Amino acid sequence: MSGNDLPAPQESAPAPVDDWPLWEVFIRSQHGLAHKHVGSLHAADAAMALANARDVYTRRNEGVSLWVVPSAQITASSPDDKEPLFEPAKDKIFRHPGFYKVPPEVKNL
Repeated sequence: MSGNDLPAPQESAPAPVDDWPLWEVFIRSQHGLAHKHVGSLHAADAAMALANARDVYTRRNEGVSLWVVPSAQITASSPDDKEPLFEPAKDKIFRHPGFYKVPPEVKNL
C-alpha cells in the first residue's frame, strides 16, 4: 500500500455531555454574605464548570463570587432524618438569639 491508500485517521468523538460529572453551582450575590445554591450543570472539569456557571447563572451581573462543587462530593442528610438530626437542638434554648444582646457595632447578623 502506498501512503495515498491509507485510510484517513479516525478522530475520537468527545465524551457525551451526560458522561461528564455533575457540578452544583453556588453564587454569592452583590448584597449577600453567603453563597446560595442556584442550580447544577455538567462539565468535564472544574475550570469548565466555573466558566459554564458564569455563562449560565450570571448573565445579568447577579453575583460577586461563584463556587462549583462536584455533586459526588456533597454529603447530605435525608428529609426522613429530620427528627434524629434536629430534635435534640430544641432542648438547647440557650442557642436561641433572644438570650444575647448584640452590640450596635456588630453588623450583618
